[in-house]
Amino acid sequence: MTSDNQYKDDATGGVTTDITLLKKYDKSLTARVFEGPTKVIVFLLLISFSIFQLLTSTVILLDAMLLRALHLGFGLFLVFMFYPTRTSWASNKLHPFDLLLGVLALGCCLYLVLNYRALVMRAGMITDVDMVFGLIILILVLEAARRVVGWPIVILGILFIFYAFYGRMFPGMLAHRGLAPSVFIQHQFYSTEGILGLPIGVSSTFIFLFLLFGAFLVKTGMGEFFLDLCNSIAGDKPGGPAKVSVLSSACLATITGSSVANVMGTGPFTIPMMKRLGYRAQFAGAVEAVSSTGGQMMPPIMGSAAFIMAEFTSIPYITIAIGAIIPSVLYYIGIWFGVHYEARKHNLTGLPKDQLMRTWNVLKTRGHLLLPIVSVVILLIQGFSPAYAALGAIVTTILCSFVRKETRLSFWDFLECLANGARSALPVITACACAGIIIGTMTQTGLGLKAGSLVVNAAGGSLFFTLILTMIAALVLGIGVPTTANYVITATVAAPALLALDVPVQAAHMFVFYFGILADVTPPVCLAAMAASSIAKSEPMKTGLHSTRLAIAAFIVPYVFVYNPQLLLIDANIVGVAYSFTMAVLAMILVASALTGYFKIQMNVMERLLFFTAGMMLLNIIFIINAIGMGVMLAALLMHYYRKNRLSPDIA
Repeated sequence: MTSDNQYKDDATGGVTTDITLLKKYDKSLTARVFEGPTKVIVFLLLISFSIFQLLTSTVILLDAMLLRALHLGFGLFLVFMFYPTRTSWASNKLHPFDLLLGVLALGCCLYLVLNYRALVMRAGMITDVDMVFGLIILILVLEAARRVVGWPIVILGILFIFYAFYGRMFPGMLAHRGLAPSVFIQHQFYSTEGILGLPIGVSSTFIFLFLLFGAFLVKTGMGEFFLDLCNSIAGDKPGGPAKVSVLSSACLATITGSSVANVMGTGPFTIPMMKRLGYRAQFAGAVEAVSSTGGQMMPPIMGSAAFIMAEFTSIPYITIAIGAIIPSVLYYIGIWFGVHYEARKHNLTGLPKDQLMRTWNVLKTRGHLLLPIVSVVILLIQGFSPAYAALGAIVTTILCSFVRKETRLSFWDFLECLANGARSALPVITACACAGIIIGTMTQTGLGLKAGSLVVNAAGGSLFFTLILTMIAALVLGIGVPTTANYVITATVAAPALLALDVPVQAAHMFVFYFGILADVTPPVCLAAMAASSIAKSEPMKTGLHSTRLAIAAFIVPYVFVYNPQLLLIDANIVGVAYSFTMAVLAMILVASALTGYFKIQMNVMERLLFFTAGMMLLNIIFIINAIGMGVMLAALLMHYYRKNRLSPDIA
């Protein structure tokens, strides 16, 4: 039996972790665990939600407005059932007040559905009754977000609402006339521009189906397969468990779409292994945190946010996914070599080979589990929509599970997958609805058109300083917000500044996407690092600082692909991409070595400075600076090898 301040994951062998601090910031961990008849009822409701989404994606075609309203109503009803008003309330019983709010939220959405024809006929004119229902749903969306996502996105939503009504109070370009309540409510709830806007639209189609796909994959044992496969590949290398963490988290996080979920899924395996081999607790936690966070940048699924990016930018999803390959690979190269040099620096060995499965044996017994992911890629390349690609992947997962007895899904497993998929969608639905309030306000007040100019003016028209300000904005806006809503907010508020300076659309959106995600490993509120520190029993802030150092590649690479869009395969040629990628890989190795302070032996200050300088010069798009960087690198290597041989020719 675990207390309310502990987390127990049966999939990880029952490892129990104290997460009191994490619950303060990640509200999704405060959900009720029902017992008795209520558990059965809630289980059936979750299954019904998934079945509804599957039917509306295949045989029942609904108007977009109706689908979004029903999706939101179903989601909010379940949110109020799962997440208590106060965390001190019973965690296994449904409180009548929460049930009342859930029914009220569902009722408001059903009101829109039942009166849809009348609302359309009124052509934007709403009645007093419409006003009441719209105001109630606005309040309930904010309250649901407080329970599931936390205060940051709620405060942001309230600030935007204040701005909508009191625009006259703001100076200069920010000023506007202020909106009448009826105009604001009509835009927010009775149009597809606010709460029922694009984020909820994508959530009700692509995202829900991919979360359902992830639930089926996990149920087949995909997490354990990735861990065993990565162990067989890297487990016996220097610092093996840390490298296993890097590989396995990269694979799993692209499916889960949550840094914290992935940390809690793989961390209880990888972090104790790292600590047993000698890694400091805070470093072990940092490795897991940055690896789990980076998975959301990793194609093909990219934590589901790429689907919204495709809708925002009108760039095909497969183009975005392919363009993200090189930046995500560079991110993990930076982490890999940071881990490698840390292991060599402290002489940390891998696991004995006799404790590891052979790679071929892992693939032979469970390699068929990779087929659903391959099917997603093939279907997308063939031109199918993400929704059909997800449906095809779900069917492929079910069929593949029958290949071997160990992975076979029973009928009960099938029902659990439906319930788990719906459950995992609740935080996303809530965050997308709240993000819709922000987007709706920006479009209605014209702030979206002004935001870019304001940032560019503050940066004096300089692209470099605009990038810095945009990075800061994305890091702040991304605090404590799930990946999908995180991108929605940063793309709406921060990306216009880069677009105003003619940065390619894909590069601008990828820039804010990366930095929004990096909020999970950037102090002071670094949820992934806090989750990892709760497992590692380390100091959260120290773990966060180590995470930031390890993730340095992710802080550098977005600047590089803005100046050199070929890394996103924009207007690319083979020679240019090959050259840019080679220089970037060398840069990541040099920077990782410099920050660790180790290459063949421990570095002195001058060597670290030269390695870091060479790395940064190799990232430049100007050939002459690359050439100088190569010269600096060679000088640094000669200095380092000379000192190594002088100290001891036998040092490895």
